[in-house]
Amino acid sequence: MEIAAIVAVDNNWAIGRAGGLLCHLPADLKHFKSVTMGYPIIMGRKTFESFPCGPLPGRLNIVLTGTLHYEVPGVVVCHSINEALVAAEADGKGRCFVIGGGKVYADFSELYDELFLTRINARFDDADTFFPAIDPNQWELIKKEDYAADERNPFPYSFVHLRRIRCR
Repeated sequence: MEIAAIVAVDNNWAIGRAGGLLCHLPADLKHFKSVTMGYPIIMGRKTFESFPCGPLPGRLNIVLTGTLHYEVPGVVVCHSINEALVAAEADGKGRCFVIGGGKVYADFSELYDELFLTRINARFDDADTFFPAIDPNQWELIKKEDYAADERNPFPYSFVHLRRIRCR
């Protein structure tokens, strides 16, 4: 099974501040939905609890938490990376997405086969959560699409798809 991360990062690899996103980019939300639809998504409890309407529809929602007896209707609760990956693989889609937060991204960092980045061309100095550093020599560019800021998306951004280079 392929393991991918999908994340919006600024120029300093920041991903969040004060428990929320860096900014509101409707294009990124639309991209996130189109890329992850139909696939299992793995997230931490705090990320899940930040969703205003509960589980994201059209995807198996897997929540990683250390909190025992945590239960939410419509969600698979797991207490380890391995347990989460077993649940994702049982969904039979061949790929899962790690969607945050910072600790979950870091815990999975050595397992990623692909990265789906929204690179926000800005720097948020008050950011307090970051995506783990990647070695650019371990990744090949699959696709990159650049977009200018517009009336709905206040910063220029790029959608970047990377695949980890594996020894053959």
